[in-house]
Amino acid sequence: MEDSIQKNLGPLTDRTAEQAADLERIERQAITNFRGQLDELETALGMLRIGHHLGWRVLILIHNKRTLRKYEDILGISVREFFPEEGPSASRSIGYQTVKKIGNFWKAVSGDIRVEGRREIGPTKGA
Repeated sequence: MEDSIQKNLGPLTDRTAEQAADLERIERQAITNFRGQLDELETALGMLRIGHHLGWRVLILIHNKRTLRKYEDILGISVREFFPEEGPSASRSIGYQTVKKIGNFWKAVSGDIRVEGRREIGPTKGA
């Protein structure tokens, strides 16, 4: 188990000072401006924190369009502009790896292709 944890840590990179400041600013602004159900704010903030690790392709794959738009509105960002296409932990997304093998990302996102485990995360390959 400890070996797989070390392999999961391996690809992670530290955020730059600028990225950390952006996250802090977006988080504070979202909390300050938010009105609504607290669980929506909480999950939007979770997406904000994990987005750099997974990348926007994984986020688009795991969330439906309406939910993603709601989180973007809460945070005041566009995931495709704010996060990298693939983050250092994108390879841990079981659904994303399946979609890469199939080769048609947008059909999987739209639901035209059913993807098992689209919301699951596993160990780093080789772990």
